[in-house]
Amino acid sequence: MEYSGKGVSKGVAIGRIHYISQVMDKVEKRTVEDTQNEVKRFEGARALAATQLGELAVTTAKKLGKKNSLLFEIHQMMLEDLDYREAVRAKIRTENACAEWAVSETAGEFSRDFAQMDDEYMQARAADVLDVSRRVVEILLGKQPRQNTFDDPVILAAGDFAPSETAQLERETTLALLTAGGSANSHTAIFARTMGIPAVIGLGDTLNESWDGRQCALDGETGRVILDPTEAEIEAIRQKQRQQEAYKQELEKYRGRESKTRQGKGIKLFANIGNVQDADLAMTNDAEGVGLFRSEFLYLESKDYPSEDTQFEAYKAVAQVMQNRLVIIRTLDIGADKQAAYFNLPAEENPAMGLRALRICLQRPEVFKTQLRAIYRASAFGRVAVMLPMVTSLWEVRRAKELAAEVREQLDGQGVAYDRAMPVGIMVETPAAAVISDLLAKEVDFFSIGTNDLTQYTLAVDRQNQSLDAFCDTHHEAVLRLIQTTVNNAHAAGIWCGICGELGADEELTARFIEMGVDELSVTPPAVLPLRKRVCEL
Repeated sequence: MEYSGKGVSKGVAIGRIHYISQVMDKVEKRTVEDTQNEVKRFEGARALAATQLGELAVTTAKKLGKKNSLLFEIHQMMLEDLDYREAVRAKIRTENACAEWAVSETAGEFSRDFAQMDDEYMQARAADVLDVSRRVVEILLGKQPRQNTFDDPVILAAGDFAPSETAQLERETTLALLTAGGSANSHTAIFARTMGIPAVIGLGDTLNESWDGRQCALDGETGRVILDPTEAEIEAIRQKQRQQEAYKQELEKYRGRESKTRQGKGIKLFANIGNVQDADLAMTNDAEGVGLFRSEFLYLESKDYPSEDTQFEAYKAVAQVMQNRLVIIRTLDIGADKQAAYFNLPAEENPAMGLRALRICLQRPEVFKTQLRAIYRASAFGRVAVMLPMVTSLWEVRRAKELAAEVREQLDGQGVAYDRAMPVGIMVETPAAAVISDLLAKEVDFFSIGTNDLTQYTLAVDRQNQSLDAFCDTHHEAVLRLIQTTVNNAHAAGIWCGICGELGADEELTARFIEMGVDELSVTPPAVLPLRKRVCEL
């Protein structure tokens, strides 16, 4: 039988399924007389869970990188959350209920609240609160945490995997992951991609205990899952497996080569990253630099404004990993579909055109200057540039440069080392910026065209609205003309111009971008070598 889910980590797999039932589903309500003692049981289990998470953070940092280990530090903070703790204690006291049931019920309520939020990032936190709570429940029940290690390789299946479970998987014995629910932006999906484990999510209620022990073939790219496959279906999957391996070997021929066409026209191929672990992937995939470092992950994964030192350490780490390749750090792009509660942003009718990105920075200069200080300090440890998002006017760029000058003056006064010639660029992602790019080019050192938002604003199509997909023509001539105008104006002013939106990896446009004179394309790390192959074959 064939099923269709959502592929979130590429690769194919064939093997037997091991279905994992969820401990949280089996917690029964038990009446207790001594509620005070039950609250103490909860607090003790909570403290032990926090200790375990600290240990898990250490092991995960070694296995998946420091950035991915930060998740478990966030889980520790969840356990300290006063709303969460009080909700559990209230259930124990008001219902004379055992602690494990109170934790389970609270987890369900908090998880549903997260799942119903509009923001995808916050939706993904539903799995985190369940993961944290399940750990506390297991301690209260006297159960050992599941290790999910096996003698023989298996395809693991569950309603959803907790991030802590995924982080502890052994690549050698985990053929693939299947889940009934899940999100492409969840940490489970991110960890699977990091470890190279094929994964399909969103299979719904059809995925249950009856799948346990059955043979399965799946494709983590298309989301296709075949239960009890025939020999012909198995052979088809194996054939794709062989093709993928052959393609990987073919790509290795382009490692270390210059990205030049047969006529010698060159273009730089950089990587888009969101964290230190992605920088490792950029190096693994032979990126020539980082064209877009999305700094907002530091804000989205924090319960409060990240400190200057926290940011500095992250930026410094990426600069060092990239070994003197250029690293372009985009200043925080909070707002629209990326919300952090502690910013206390007002509700907006149209957040995509509201208070976001550089607009927030200019309204909250101290937040902006804290980030700029961290970026400037990191520039002493590698080749670093800063990039301003969501620019529409000259005055915005000039004001941002004034604030940057104030930061440099502070650093000079304190004797702090930094790159005095650190380039400052802007993202061209609004039609306004493209139209006045001749004026903007005189103010900055480079342009990087954000084609995702540029397309959205040019075509008046909400890119988050799937029902409008037919109207979102990424190859629309209006968008391409704005790109050409921006490139021309950049070169006329003597600065370079790249592309960091999704169109950068669109191989149907690679030749046209080179003809336009685009100097650099920044794409996801795995897209670098395929794109270089395309360039070299032109």
